[in-house]
Amino acid sequence: MTWNDQFLKLFRSCVEKYRGGNDDFHSHYEPDDISFLASIGYKPRELFDFVEDLVDGGEPSESTALLVAAVRRDYFLTVQNGKHSDVEISSDDIPARDATLDDVPYFPRILAKARAKLAGELHPNLMFGCGGDRGFLRKHGNINPADFLRHVWASGDDDTHMVEFLRSQSSQ
Repeated sequence: MTWNDQFLKLFRSCVEKYRGGNDDFHSHYEPDDISFLASIGYKPRELFDFVEDLVDGGEPSESTALLVAAVRRDYFLTVQNGKHSDVEISSDDIPARDATLDDVPYFPRILAKARAKLAGELHPNLMFGCGGDRGFLRKHGNINPADFLRHVWASGDDDTHMVEFLRSQSSQ
């Protein structure tokens, strides 16, 4: 089984458990599932956040969850050489929702979350791709969260590149 098939099988299993009333995400996983998630640079809560939002709000889709996981996996394997970071970014470490970049509210926050997501450093209480992120991305060109992550990866710490990217998407 390829990693993406395994991811989707696990995702769908978690969706069914959650729809069945089980909201204790820890009980959704077997030890092999935890090992699998670690092998792609993912934490159990990250997958569950997408499950919860899909079931409760209808988005993001399972394909979006898979695409985001693919970007994280690629970054984990190529940039981090399969090594997990010891850093954890909490809500105190990221800009406030009303912080601006290029006069665009929320932009610094989603950039910080995306960079932390790429590195596997988001605290379990933070989610890249949450409703606020999805609203921001929809407003600025209907950008897929995985595409945004890839552009953040390509830009490194260059906010100018991301400002130009957002402008180009917003004008379409």
